[in-house]
Amino acid sequence: MEANPKGSATFYQYKLIQKINISNRMLRLYLTLPLVILLLETLFLSRLSLLYFIIAAPVVLWIQYVISHSVLIITGNRVTKKWRYSFRLPWIGYMPDQYISFSLFKRVQLHNFWIGLCIPALFIVWAPPAFTLSMALFHLWLLLPRFFALFRLNLGHEQGMLKFSPTDASYYSQ
Repeated sequence: MEANPKGSATFYQYKLIQKINISNRMLRLYLTLPLVILLLETLFLSRLSLLYFIIAAPVVLWIQYVISHSVLIITGNRVTKKWRYSFRLPWIGYMPDQYISFSLFKRVQLHNFWIGLCIPALFIVWAPPAFTLSMALFHLWLLLPRFFALFRLNLGHEQGMLKFSPTDASYYSQ
């Protein structure tokens, strides 16, 4: 950290360690995945799979928000300034808006993954199988780019910072 010569602001110095570019080809592949899932669901489970998938989308987004927000509050992190809802591909959902600690992001996403899979499992008893499967697959589809970035950026130490933009995910050291 260096102080501004006037003493009014603090600038953080981060060194870029690794950057993952998101190509247009990867985005197209990512966008075709739900279409393939819908086609397979419609063929093998129910004709109403499209309706179930449309209903599952906001439900899963809300579930992921609640899980992420809860984990952030429980760990004592300030949520309002650093996290927001994003509708930019491929980072759809509740994502960090600024630099975020790698370990915190990983913790939030792991909780999101496991708890988010347990909730559709609870719906197995009451909901049609196509809706339950739609919830689980939409949940996994949303988390796919985040886990791709986590696995590609995992450098053995978790003391760095992550920054997400529409075209890349970057890992910085302090």
